[in-house]
Amino acid sequence: QVQLVESGGGLVQSGGSLRLSCAASGRTFSLNAMAWFRQAPGKEREFVAAISRSGDSTYYADSVKGRFTITRDNVKNMVFLQMNSLKPEDTAVYYCASTVPFGRLTTSRSEYVHWGRGTQVTVSS
Repeated sequence: QVQLVESGGGLVQSGGSLRLSCAASGRTFSLNAMAWFRQAPGKEREFVAAISRSGDSTYYADSVKGRFTITRDNVKNMVFLQMNSLKPEDTAVYYCASTVPFGRLTTSRSEYVHWGRGTQVTVSS
């Protein structure tokens, strides 16, 4: 069983930066693709970024491409989301998610089976 705990959210002005962290428990972390999703009030949870087991491959939503960077540390069982040039429309609860072991790198929410509780990111204009 994988448990995920996000941290690093907060209030930031438009144009600012934040770095989200996700700490994972469990011995299979390095075998799982990882991703970040977000959910704004009244909206569906949407894909933000994903990273392969080794970290060699990444996917990004068009809305964050060039501004956000996902990375992972398989020694420390951590995933990170560096967010730069933040905009008010980035305001949401951000969730860390994991596939099953050897799960494929994907943007599909249904293929991520482990989820954290989320961390709030608020960007003021």
